[in-house]
Amino acid sequence: MSRKILVTSALPYANGPLHLGHVIEQVQTDIWVRFQRMRGHDCHYLCAEDAHGTPIMIRAQQQGVAPEELIAAVAREHVQDSQGFLIGHDAYHSTHSEENRRLTREIYERLRAAGHIARRSVRQAYDEQARMFLPDRYVRGTCPRCGTPEQYGDACESCGATYSPAELREPKSTLSGTTPVWRESEHLFFRLGNFEAMLREWLTPERLQPAVRAKLEEWFQAGLADWDISRDAPYFGFEVPDAPGKYFYVWFDAPIGYIASFETLRARSGVDFAAYWQSETATELHHFIGKDISYFHTLFWPAVLHGAGLRRPTAVHVHGFLTINGQKMSKSRGTFITARRYLERLPPEPLRYYFAAKLGPGVEDIDLSLEDFVARTNSDIVGKLVNIASRCAGFVARGGGRLAAALPDPALQARFVAAGESIAALYEARDYAAAMREIMALADEANQYVDHHKPWVLAREPARAAEVLAVATQGINLFRVLMSYLAPVLPAMAQQAGTFLGCALERWEAVATPLLGGTLQPYRPLATRLDAAAVQGLVETPAMPAADARQPAGDRISAAAIPASVGIADFQKLDLRVARVVEARAVEGSDKLLQLTLDLGGERRNVFSGIRAAYAPEQLTGRLVLMIANLEPRKMRFGVSEGMVLSAAGKDGGLYLLAPDAGAAPGMKVS
Repeated sequence: MSRKILVTSALPYANGPLHLGHVIEQVQTDIWVRFQRMRGHDCHYLCAEDAHGTPIMIRAQQQGVAPEELIAAVAREHVQDSQGFLIGHDAYHSTHSEENRRLTREIYERLRAAGHIARRSVRQAYDEQARMFLPDRYVRGTCPRCGTPEQYGDACESCGATYSPAELREPKSTLSGTTPVWRESEHLFFRLGNFEAMLREWLTPERLQPAVRAKLEEWFQAGLADWDISRDAPYFGFEVPDAPGKYFYVWFDAPIGYIASFETLRARSGVDFAAYWQSETATELHHFIGKDISYFHTLFWPAVLHGAGLRRPTAVHVHGFLTINGQKMSKSRGTFITARRYLERLPPEPLRYYFAAKLGPGVEDIDLSLEDFVARTNSDIVGKLVNIASRCAGFVARGGGRLAAALPDPALQARFVAAGESIAALYEARDYAAAMREIMALADEANQYVDHHKPWVLAREPARAAEVLAVATQGINLFRVLMSYLAPVLPAMAQQAGTFLGCALERWEAVATPLLGGTLQPYRPLATRLDAAAVQGLVETPAMPAADARQPAGDRISAAAIPASVGIADFQKLDLRVARVVEARAVEGSDKLLQLTLDLGGERRNVFSGIRAAYAPEQLTGRLVLMIANLEPRKMRFGVSEGMVLSAAGKDGGLYLLAPDAGAAPGMKVS
């Protein structure tokens, strides 16, 4: 049965660039949305700029521009970066919009009419030098609970305690560095305690993870305090209609921005407001957020919605923080990686895959280990997934480009198809890490199937051409199943694979019917190995001597960087390996090159070599060669070469391969 689903991720704040912490949440959300669509469900993904508050007002003043100009410029950058990571928002709006102004006022007036708004004076931090009341986060001091210094005025990052700025020890204004004074000001409050019974009924295991529910229980036990939803001028936001000089606190109108974004979708596509925002049975509403803002989304937001006569979320999915190499993202450590910095250096899909391979259904922190990122991407995407297609496509092309009319092992195909339901259940539960493990285990099976049947050996006997084509057809179909299961994670690669296969990978159940008898398009490389040096370059480190910064030990090397004479230390930088030629074919448009698919003992590489004058392709299949495995990839007119085979120039000018002695095996390191 088709479901109607509305999905949001947290609104990025319009005060700075997207960083990888934003990206992991948007990727997590985007994968879930794409999966739902592949299952045939009607799923919409909404987001917007979080555009109000004191930080934006102050930054605009510092830059000498209007806040509206600042948030428009930041929004353009955010949209470009999200698109760079292949995030498919159906609507992306702004909380500083007429739709949000109208909705915020309507919801406030409904809450006020129902008796959920109170007024009373508060004692508030005031910076006499800056001449303004200070938001909680503009006061820093020592945590009153655990004694950790330099904590914000609303919560401690060390022990998790929440409190008011007045409770901080040795408070200081972050604007002027002076000690704030305390002044009285009348504020508006949302009576959260009115909704305790409703919230306890709403907080079921189906809606929230166990760790989040446990944290909420602590807040219930402490008592649900009224929520201050107003701020004093000067403040960039919406003025409260019945309180001149007071503005809605950014956290009151920010989640209402989800509804404002929906309004832009409704104006464009005609989706029904009542079905999505008034009924909890006709449709689903899912929020993806970080654990630092779970308080707002699991207490205040459902209470505000319910108090205003709107539906509550179906579920709130909370994730942990992102760390880099085991550390918090930090500008001082160089681990604060912006989305733009990443996209300027590396393609998006390897990171989408790596995040998927780390994301589970819980709220644990997720670590981006740059070394593991390189190893896992090169092993899983290039060494396992893509090489199924690359090694089988050549045999299909050699047989005329058409797939066989039947599969030699339909039971194997059926097992791969049957695994789709367990993988789908893992996607649904947001256990992407387990899904990736299951998919890659199948990829190992597919490679073992090809290795077992050795089409490169069978191809030496012309009489067995039909058998070669059958094995390759089986491999291509296994690849199609795996690529379909990975389409929510690797959407661009799936689209390219669909072009190669001649069928779009858009429906989960489509893999039940194998591809037989059809024509494949010419194979183009779907992925290349990540360069370790480029990945390490994401982290800004202190300046080093040129030679060290350019060529750290163990990284890939450039052919242009090899000097005329070397010492032992330089020689040891070369990763010389034994490889087996899985497939060799002539390169159309070149008189010198052969394209080699090399097996390094479970990992496969694509290498171009100028040995065509000395060898026919069929002479090389199954042969052992020596190669430089850590040579940086070289982009050529015919594709990307991922290493270099060693050869020597003969007297006739031809290049002849250097071969290892008997007993060598693929993957062995040469020393």
